[in-house]
Amino acid sequence: MANKINLTADPMWQLLRRVTFPASIGSLFQTFYNLVDTFFAGKISPDALSALAKSFPIYFIIIAIGVGVGAGTNTLIGNSIGEKKEKVASLYVAQSIIFAIVISLLVTFIGINSSNYLLQLLGSSSENIILTREYLDIIFYCTVIVLIQISLNGTLNAQGDTKSYRNVLIFTFFLNIILNPIFIFGFFVIPAFGISGIAIATVICQLIGTIYLAQKVYCCKLKEYLYAKCFIPKINFLSNLTFQSVPIMFSMLLIGVGIFNVLYFVGKFGDIAAAGYGAALRIEQVFLLPVIALNTAVLSIGGQNFGARNFERIRDLYKKALIFGCSFMIMAGFILYFGAETLLGLITDDPETIKFGSSYLKIAALIGPIYPTFFITTAVFQALKKPIYSLYMSILRLTAIPFLCLWYVINIKGGGYSDIFYTILVTNWLMGLVVLFFIGTFFNYMFKDNKKYFFIKS
Repeated sequence: MANKINLTADPMWQLLRRVTFPASIGSLFQTFYNLVDTFFAGKISPDALSALAKSFPIYFIIIAIGVGVGAGTNTLIGNSIGEKKEKVASLYVAQSIIFAIVISLLVTFIGINSSNYLLQLLGSSSENIILTREYLDIIFYCTVIVLIQISLNGTLNAQGDTKSYRNVLIFTFFLNIILNPIFIFGFFVIPAFGISGIAIATVICQLIGTIYLAQKVYCCKLKEYLYAKCFIPKINFLSNLTFQSVPIMFSMLLIGVGIFNVLYFVGKFGDIAAAGYGAALRIEQVFLLPVIALNTAVLSIGGQNFGARNFERIRDLYKKALIFGCSFMIMAGFILYFGAETLLGLITDDPETIKFGSSYLKIAALIGPIYPTFFITTAVFQALKKPIYSLYMSILRLTAIPFLCLWYVINIKGGGYSDIFYTILVTNWLMGLVVLFFIGTFFNYMFKDNKKYFFIKS
């Protein structure tokens, strides 16, 4: 339970284990959840499967915005708890929900009115757009549920509680398996909704998860100062949430841009090459789940310790998290390198697809150990109320530098398929070393006695 964890005093290795592990399990079940949706879409029709696939880049916008809301909430509440300002923290709990509602209304309006255009850009036919909208419209109209859920999770994460959201993800995974066929194909008085049924099942799962997290927040220690008047919008609190959340939203969106950049060059080698890369990417993402969870842990621990001005613990947190993450990715790299063909064989039996996919996985195994540097550094910057630095890092790592390098290697030098990923390997390692040098210098400068209050700004 969250109240049994002291983020500002417990041993760092213990904290990393207790906060990271539940988040990792939760992320794994989130991945399983998406696979269930894909499985049932395939049972409807190939067109439904295509529609669900086409919806993901647009749905990812909601995910990116949600991550920003959750991270901003986590940071500001964690900082306030660390500063022993429980009343301020409680205000942020309420204001983050208001913030989530406002943002969700904007997302719903923009999403409903721009979906057709975005789907056309993705090459969808008129018939496929209609089918995709059957799913997307329900998701967009219920955006408010998922953003409130993420906001509530940010509140719990700020207190070291990653178990509650893990429980939500595990429960809704199994619930989704039950609800999907009921709403897709019909059951007793429930009619068959087709692809809309996948969206309905998702919304029901999100609603139940939100109610559960709301109950957990209501029972946490911050409820003592959580009154009805706390939910009156306060401009300064909403501004702080915006300042913290928006750079993270854009950083997340840049992940999609980065994948698009790679797909642009991979696509030059044919559909089979793109299929192989896509299959390999899904496998790689499973192995990245603990590192993603580590990001949550570092943000939660770092946020409270920054508020408490435990600067040396933040430095210690960074070092230990880096050791933890890199060690895991080295072990994962061995599995990815030597088991590439076997792992891909679980997804496809096409030898050409496996060939292209394994080519990426073997190189990804060499990139993996540097990935934690980016995830952990991003979390530290967020905890220190400097999310704009994370955005700058994402722009350089995911868009500008790799695109220019890939353009030179492929279009100017005439490089082959594997050269795409060797280029990514080199750019990621060079960027990683630069980031390590920068964060070291950053810590040494900002955590000097005369700079102690540099960040303390609400």
